[in-house]
Amino acid sequence: MKKMKRFLALALTMTMVLALAACGGSKEETPADGSEAPAEGVTEITWWAFPTFGVDSGYEQQLADAFMAANSDVKVNVEIIDFTSGADALTSAITAGTAPDILFDAPGRIIEYGNAGNLVPLDDMIESLKSDLTSESLLETCMGADGSYYMYPISSSPFYMGLNKEMLEESGAIQYVNLEGDRTWTTDDFVKMCETLRDAGVCMTPGIVYCGGQGGDQGTRALVNNLYSSSIVGADGKWNVDENGVKALELLKSMYDSKALDAGFSMAAADELQQFQQETCAMTFCWGTSNAISYASEDFTQISVPFPSDDGVPELEYLVNGFCVFDNGDSAKAEASKRFIAFICDDAEWGPKSVVQTGAFPVRASYGNLYEGNEEMSLLASWSQYYGPYYNTLSGFAAMRPLWFNMLQQVFNGTPAADAAAAFNTDSNA
Repeated sequence: MKKMKRFLALALTMTMVLALAACGGSKEETPADGSEAPAEGVTEITWWAFPTFGVDSGYEQQLADAFMAANSDVKVNVEIIDFTSGADALTSAITAGTAPDILFDAPGRIIEYGNAGNLVPLDDMIESLKSDLTSESLLETCMGADGSYYMYPISSSPFYMGLNKEMLEESGAIQYVNLEGDRTWTTDDFVKMCETLRDAGVCMTPGIVYCGGQGGDQGTRALVNNLYSSSIVGADGKWNVDENGVKALELLKSMYDSKALDAGFSMAAADELQQFQQETCAMTFCWGTSNAISYASEDFTQISVPFPSDDGVPELEYLVNGFCVFDNGDSAKAEASKRFIAFICDDAEWGPKSVVQTGAFPVRASYGNLYEGNEEMSLLASWSQYYGPYYNTLSGFAAMRPLWFNMLQQVFNGTPAADAAAAFNTDSNA
């Protein structure tokens, strides 16, 4: 009898263990971070975003919530990374095999990741976007070295010049600035404006060609490339300051010698912008939507103008905001990520709203003017037609940048422009 009781007790215990195991197998464990695990059949993706939608705006979570409300089969985790430590965090995550599924960033890093084989090609998404782009050159920002598209763009914004209206009016130099239409103007008028400002003595110097660091160096490259319609990249895809670029360098040197311009040997763009804000100079070569906010002044009126060119048709450099999808070996995550990106960029409600949240302008022509009633933003949006070739994703871009401002220093210090340009070309392509 005792043996029978022991047997029944053991059988009952085993039955309970098996029942508990069965229940445990059907219940999902709570993740270590305390968040709820996704329900069965739900694909979970993680989005890392630099604060391009604004610092502490909460907009990223609004997007995720709206998407999940319409797509119950996807769970989106949002993580904001900062511009200081974000790049290192991404590098570490990629190395450790813990990269996010989605990244919101600029082309430089995104294409670098694509070229390294870390991203999912987005060719199918780009194909449907091609016919609706405000500028064909935007495609260059999305393409990797293998010809695949690794970034899906949402917004862009040009880089341009800023002028001090009151100084121009007081000196009489305003006559050389086109304030009508899209405000395009010529190299000759630029030179006359600087000389008139110099002769009037309304500021310490008309403008400063900063060459003490690579911060904001796109401004000085745009200046050089536009003056005589040159390009820093040759037809063969190599770095090349050509004859027209040399001519532009010679012009800047002559203007420096005549004090129509100054050379900022110890300045980067932030220093020049500060001088502009403090009215030490009458112009800046590094104006943009963000700098116009950061360096605004109530003491004078800032006028936005494109860079001057010999033919009156500028080629502007620009920034682009976009998304990429990391190849984490899970096709379901990749497809869910692409759906979420399409929702952010292309949804009839959230697409235009997201563009405006970046403070830039739509890459989709069909979105039209999202800044109706805002004369300044409408003007800047129209300048997408003047976007020039995009070279920030070319091989050797990072190595080229210090060589660029070194070349400017050499020219201002008396090295013949042709010699300085030849050395720049050789070293940049090495």
